[in-house]
Amino acid sequence: MIEQLSHNNKILGIILRSNYHNDGISFFTPDDFSQQLGYMNRPMDYVIPPHVHNLVERKVELTQEVLVVRSGKVRVDFYDDDRNYLESRILQTGDIILLAHGGHGFKMLEPTEMVEVKQGPYCGEMDKTRFDAIDDDKVIVK
Repeated sequence: MIEQLSHNNKILGIILRSNYHNDGISFFTPDDFSQQLGYMNRPMDYVIPPHVHNLVERKVELTQEVLVVRSGKVRVDFYDDDRNYLESRILQTGDIILLAHGGHGFKMLEPTEMVEVKQGPYCGEMDKTRFDAIDDDKVIVK
């Protein structure tokens, strides 16, 4: 299953659940996203021809990141650009999320192992502005 979370016509996140299955190739992100999230399911002996990626200058203005939950359970809290809490989702082993716009925070609901992929170069604390998380008693899980 694919879940897309949006607010004010901006995609905040795209969740690819571990039970998603489709034949062929599917991309879930708009072409202008600096991170592209896709899924491939190919039969045995299918060949992707060898290739190199061309040097193409790109302008990245906003960090987008992909998280892969290798094990565990985590709550993702979504915020708008003004740091107002919106809603939450629970991710479990095998789920993948692309975080595109707005703010986000995480609470581990059990020991959790994740892999994060985002574009660089990393700019340290210039990359983000931290703010207070939503209180647990105000969380809305959808």
